[in-house]
Amino acid sequence: MLPDSLLVLERGWLSSNNILGFEGSKATLVDSGYVSHAGQTLALLEHALEGRQLTQLINTHSHSDHIGGNAAVQAAHHCHITVPQGIAATIAEWDEDALLLSPLGQRAARFRHDATYGNGDEFSFAALNWRALAVPGHDMDALALYNPEQQILISGDALWEDGFGVIFAELLGNPEGLKSTRETLEMLARLPINVVIPGHGAPFAEVDAAFERAFRRLAAFEQSIDRLARHALKVMLAFFMLEKRQIPRDTLPEFLSGLSFVRHVNACYLGYDNEALAGWLVNDLVRAGALREEHGVLYAT
Repeated sequence: MLPDSLLVLERGWLSSNNILGFEGSKATLVDSGYVSHAGQTLALLEHALEGRQLTQLINTHSHSDHIGGNAAVQAAHHCHITVPQGIAATIAEWDEDALLLSPLGQRAARFRHDATYGNGDEFSFAALNWRALAVPGHDMDALALYNPEQQILISGDALWEDGFGVIFAELLGNPEGLKSTRETLEMLARLPINVVIPGHGAPFAEVDAAFERAFRRLAAFEQSIDRLARHALKVMLAFFMLEKRQIPRDTLPEFLSGLSFVRHVNACYLGYDNEALAGWLVNDLVRAGALREEHGVLYAT
């Protein structure tokens, strides 16, 4: 589905996919994965580059699973890092609250960016021309990359084969989160697209079916903000557990109460006490197969 000048390193959680574009002896990377996978990211890049020089790293947005490897990649390859304009100041100041690191119990290594880009800006990599598209929703400053000639979309977390990333903004008090997500999906659905390279999962060509699923999921969240709140907390805990691998069950209520995102979402939409919130999350994630509990210990599966 893709030209030889593009290589997708499909990563499992916790990391986003890494997308490499080759042009002669040089290469460009889109997104760098999670910080705890940085060593693996560097090893994958070394193998994939085959002696080429990595000159450019572009981030689709600022969530930890997309920027976490930036510092390690920059140190190893001395590449030029470009980030979306809307998050440039937040990255420069390294505001862990605004970057949704401390509120979600996630980590990233601080890095220095060299340039910014915005909606309508153009890039050349992988011997292809790319146009940046604003795709607010999951991240209000996120950008996708679109190649009109071959009709390839690098979507970040704005569109997956089975949905899209959590709409954090709506839960944090921005009433434009759901509306922006719908507008983003509608804009993308109007594009001629042969293949989508998502932030997570394999590239896919059954684009119409993916949009149908995305709109159906969005409609469910629009009908019930509580459903979005529950979904977000389950995703947050599953992500945390995939990094930690195991924690004592009795430490979970205190951990959850220490996260500002969890406190806010629970207070605004759910209203559990700490023990009840932990119990509901564990039961739901065990039932979904994301966790298992043995002898008072929770394990990621």
